[in-house]
Amino acid sequence: MATAVSRRDRRISPVFLGLVAIMGVSGWAVWTDFSASPGFAVFLFVVSGWVVSLCLHEYAHARTALHGGDISIGAKGYLTLNPLKYTHVALSIVLPVIFVIMGGIGLPGGAVFIERHRIRGRWKHSLISAAGPLTNVAFAAALTAPFWLGALDGVPEVFRYALAFLAMLQVTAAILNFLPVPGLDGYGVIEPWLSYRVRRQVEPYAPFGLLAVFGVLWIPGVNHVFFDAIDGVMRALGVSEWETYWGQEFFRFWQGEPQLTP
Repeated sequence: MATAVSRRDRRISPVFLGLVAIMGVSGWAVWTDFSASPGFAVFLFVVSGWVVSLCLHEYAHARTALHGGDISIGAKGYLTLNPLKYTHVALSIVLPVIFVIMGGIGLPGGAVFIERHRIRGRWKHSLISAAGPLTNVAFAAALTAPFWLGALDGVPEVFRYALAFLAMLQVTAAILNFLPVPGLDGYGVIEPWLSYRVRRQVEPYAPFGLLAVFGVLWIPGVNHVFFDAIDGVMRALGVSEWETYWGQEFFRFWQGEPQLTP
């Protein structure tokens, strides 16, 4: 099935390569303290890294769908990792970045349009939905590897904080996306196993699932419980609340450069 996709359809987009370059340069600026504004460099590093992870998230959906039987994926441009090819750029890129800026919450939205009628088998449908958040899990594991491997010697303090905050976004994205809420990947995992009647009843609410979850997270009690759980996961990965806190403080460069305390 994958052979039906041309080399041009699989060619990595210059847009994605540009995002990776921004992430690399801004990460270097944070590491070397080259930037006149460390906070702005952290902001660029985190935002570009976040958008790169969004591209990989959607690519995972598309690639899994391709191998599941939807050979239309290549013609849509989803395999190029170009965020501009997604069916809902606002839901996939703009809103998630706004969520990060407003509340430090990583919440990617659905983007790739998959022709589900081409795919046979409920397990394949579930795996397609799970592929995206599993990519966030893998990204989080890679970002936190220096922490849980105890390999932080020589890593500059501010870079460590930026890495911790970006990793926390991946953890929140994975957890939230696995919620069985219509419009999120978690619901996509269980949807094939639901009756036709239930699917039809739930379908009208799918476009509002993402916003509903974000709205619920603004409830102080829910927000507190949620971030306590996130902090627990991060501690298990070797990242302290102190490190994610200062990562977010540097990220919010518009509030002024934070003054690190001992």
